[in-house]
Amino acid sequence: MRRGSPGTTRTPPPGISYELFDCLQVNLAVLADRWHGAGTHVRLGATLHFRPEIGANGLPTVARSVEQHLADARSVLGIAVRALHRTPATAGIPLAEGCYVVSDAYHLPWIPYFQQRHMAHSFLAEADGTDDVSVVDGYHNETPWGSARPGLWTLPAQVFRAAVPSPALVAELEPAAEGPGAAAAALDLAGPEAVDAYVDAYARHPDRTAALSQLTLETWFLARSRRLHAAFRARFGPSPDTAVDAHLQAWGALTEQTYLAVRRVERGRTEPPALLPRLREQLHADGVVFGSAPAAGELAGSPGARGAELRGTVAGVAAAVLGTAAEPLLNGQLLSEVPRFSSFRIVEIVERLEEELHFEFDADDLVPENLHDIDAICAIVRRSLNAEPALAHLEEA
Repeated sequence: MRRGSPGTTRTPPPGISYELFDCLQVNLAVLADRWHGAGTHVRLGATLHFRPEIGANGLPTVARSVEQHLADARSVLGIAVRALHRTPATAGIPLAEGCYVVSDAYHLPWIPYFQQRHMAHSFLAEADGTDDVSVVDGYHNETPWGSARPGLWTLPAQVFRAAVPSPALVAELEPAAEGPGAAAAALDLAGPEAVDAYVDAYARHPDRTAALSQLTLETWFLARSRRLHAAFRARFGPSPDTAVDAHLQAWGALTEQTYLAVRRVERGRTEPPALLPRLREQLHADGVVFGSAPAAGELAGSPGARGAELRGTVAGVAAAVLGTAAEPLLNGQLLSEVPRFSSFRIVEIVERLEEELHFEFDADDLVPENLHDIDAICAIVRRSLNAEPALAHLEEA
């Protein structure tokens, strides 16, 4: 079947930054906004990862597994897995809202990889009310075979059966009762030795075409995940600055350079010598540029007495000013989502916190995007030059 004629195409849901996600993440992002409101999707960028593992071809990869993505969806998007199973064919796919399928892109007629490349790809499969099947796929990318763009397709049953001829992973998803987790930026970056080992593995691989082909995908993953993390920080804090913008531009340029390099090598030309040193430099710079976020382990485990008390204090003050309960704020509700929220209330929250914690906010931190979320406010307090007296005061209380 010719790509582009799988069935009726409709406009995808607006307001989602589809271009920030890989092909496994993006349809979790679609469900996040559908179930928990516009903008929820960027929470997938809360933690910036660099934990390479050895892939099937023997080269290290930063690609995350379906299971890891589903775990992220539970912890930050408020999406729970009701059932997870493999099905040998389309007959085993339960067509319902929240049916998330991962299968071989080679057989999917709505994307450019159709009959071109074998790779795992996700989509949502839902009943259409007839014998047809509704497919939702938010994937956004440029490929050697054309552009992939988000869409909603209505496929005849026989076309859908042909699209999943081999075993597929099916996750039956539903909104988690507790909603999305706390919105707090974090870093999960392996140390300098891991960066060097990662780059060296690509530098020393004897098959240069194979190494650079894989590296093209790696830099694509790396660039997108860093843009997604920056988008998360822009919404929830701490806000990106000009250094972050320059860093993201450098990642984008490196992705383009890697693609050009593999094309040159495929034609028997010399590999650009600056490519791998630039990759090493970019990876080492991640921790510096995004260094204002805490390490992921600090968030994943118990926050400790100080962290818990600080969150409780901030939430309590904000709740009192806004006339709401503290618990939803502690569970990730934005201050701006509370009906009484306004710029006047923000000023009152800041003043009360300074009085309660006996410290003064740094002036540079008093921008709106840093003051709409409990954890973002806590991050400001912790990194402030004046934070120690405030935190010590909590221990004395």
